[in-house]
Amino acid sequence: MSAAQAGDRDALEALLRRHHDRIHALCRRLTGHDADALDATQEALLAIVRGLDRFDGRAAFTTWSYRVATNTCLDELRRRRRRPEPAPSDPAADDPAVPSFDHVLSERLAIDEALATLASEFRAAVVLRDLLGLDYATIGEVLDIPPGTVRSRIARGRAALADQLGNLDPSVNVPTDRS
Repeated sequence: MSAAQAGDRDALEALLRRHHDRIHALCRRLTGHDADALDATQEALLAIVRGLDRFDGRAAFTTWSYRVATNTCLDELRRRRRRPEPAPSDPAADDPAVPSFDHVLSERLAIDEALATLASEFRAAVVLRDLLGLDYATIGEVLDIPPGTVRSRIARGRAALADQLGNLDPSVNVPTDRS
């Protein structure tokens, strides 16, 4: 990181390459749309490069880069709200010869659709915790909110996802930091 901050292009490229996949995964889950995720990933990487001089090392580089990416995605979501959404198309409905998705893929799509219905502050907290595996303190740093608010947003986001996905069985255990 310090070599990249000092202007070493090879170090910068290695740093961006090392974190690209995780940043893209975060952007994909937060935006819920491949094209928006690609745009947000590119914008996040540019913001990281532009902000290298502002990285002071108080947090881990990963935490800082997730914060930059999360803010970029939230900006993308705000822009998306201002433009019209095309109606989703089901390729199987248009062409009966198109094979149906397998069970795992259809579940993943259902989760992506349910995530897309969450308010962005809940979606960000759930994605950072359940998909990236960050602890509450790190999520608080990424989102710049207290740990109690992180817990609340994750709980509310998970409850909304359960409602969307029809997982209302109280015997289903939801993973937490304590489990």
